[in-house]
Amino acid sequence: MPGREMTVRQGQETAERPAAAEPGLRGSNQSGMRARNERLVLSLVRRAGALAKSDIARMTGLSAQTVSVIMRELERDGLLCRGEPIRGRIGQPSVPMSLAAEGAYFLGLKIGRRSAELVLIDFLGQPVAARRRIYSYPTPDAVVDFTAEALPLLTGSLPPEARARVGGMGIAMPFQLWNWVQYVGAPQSEMDAWRERDIQTELAALTGLPVHLRNDATAACGAELVFGTGERPKDFLYFYFAYFIGGGLVLNGHLYAGRTGNAAGVGPMPVPDRSGRMRRLLNVASMSVLAEAMERAGEDPAALWENPDHWEVSAPVLSDWLDGAAAGLASAILSASALVEMETVMIDGWMPPEIRAEMVRRTHAALHRLDLSGIEPPQIREGTVGAQARALGAAAIPLSQRYLVEAWGAAAEG
Repeated sequence: MPGREMTVRQGQETAERPAAAEPGLRGSNQSGMRARNERLVLSLVRRAGALAKSDIARMTGLSAQTVSVIMRELERDGLLCRGEPIRGRIGQPSVPMSLAAEGAYFLGLKIGRRSAELVLIDFLGQPVAARRRIYSYPTPDAVVDFTAEALPLLTGSLPPEARARVGGMGIAMPFQLWNWVQYVGAPQSEMDAWRERDIQTELAALTGLPVHLRNDATAACGAELVFGTGERPKDFLYFYFAYFIGGGLVLNGHLYAGRTGNAAGVGPMPVPDRSGRMRRLLNVASMSVLAEAMERAGEDPAALWENPDHWEVSAPVLSDWLDGAAAGLASAILSASALVEMETVMIDGWMPPEIRAEMVRRTHAALHRLDLSGIEPPQIREGTVGAQARALGAAAIPLSQRYLVEAWGAAAEG
C-alpha cells in the first residue's frame, strides 16, 4: 500500500495562492510530527495546486529543512511530482510540486434506490474507470454481486504495478433503507435484509481493503469539499437531487456529519407546498416527484435514472416540477438560515447541467420572494462535482482518512 498511515485533526485554509496558514494548519518541526506534517503538505497542495518548498514553509511555519525532508519523502513514495523550475528570481530556481495522479487509487461505491455505481479514482480524484447497474430496488445480495463482478474490471484497467496502490473503498448509501419501502415499491421482506446484513464488513472481506460507510448525500457533500473547483466557502448547506433529495452541511471547512452521520439530511424538513399545506421537502423536491408527474402525463420516466446528462421530459412537466422544487428549497433554506448563518447554498444532483443551472435560478428567485426580515440570505450556487458526486464522495472517504488533514468530522458509520 502506498505511503504510511497518518492520523491528525484538521484545521482549515483555502488559499488560491500561497499565504500564511491559519493556526490549525501550522505544522510542527518536532520529529515525531512527521506523519501529521505529511498530511498537511498533501492537503495544502490539493487545495492550492502546485507549491514550492518555500511556499509550504511560509504557509505552515515549518522550517525549510523540515519541508525539504517531507517533500522528498512524498516524492519518493510517488505521491508528489516535480514541475518545471521557475527561474528569474534571486537565488535557486523554485520547483513547484504537484500531486501525482498515479500515487494512489481509491474505490467509491454508491448504493442508490434505483442504481449502484462503483468508481475507481486516482489521487487527483479523477475517475479512472466506473461500472453501473440499474435495478428496481436495492438488496444486499444485488449490491454484493454487482461489486464482485465490477471490482476486477475496474482494478484490471490499471497497470499491474499500480494495483497495489488501491488504498481503500468508501460506501455511500441511504441509511435505514428498510424504512423507505412505501416509496421505492419494494417488498418489505427483501428490504428488511438490510437490518441484519453488515454490508461494510462483507465488502471489506470481498475486497481485502479498508472500507468506510457514509450516508450518500453526506458523501456527495464531501466530494464537493474535497474535489470541488473554484472558490470554496467555509460554510455551506448542500442539496443533492436524486431519487430523494438529500443534503450535507459544511461548517468552518469541516463536513458536519452529526452524532449518527445523518446531519443535514434535508429530506424530512417541513416546507409548504404551493397550496400552503406542510409537506416534507422530499415530497416536493425529489426526482421521484418528477417521475410521478411524468407518469401522470403519459411520459416514461425510465430515462431519468439512465442518463444524468439528458432527460426526455416535456417542457410543461419539467417547468412545473422546477417551480415546486425551487419553492420547497427556498423555504428549507430560509429555515436553515434562521438557525445557522451560512454564506452559501450549493445545489447539485443527478441532472443535466442546464437543468441544475435553472434550478439554482428559480430557487434564488423563490427565496427572495419570501420574507427575509432578520435573515442574511446566502448566495445560491451550482455544485461543481456533478452527477457522480455520491460515488466520488464515497471514494474521497478513504483518501481523506489516509492522506488529508481531517475534513469529514466525527461520525458513526452505518
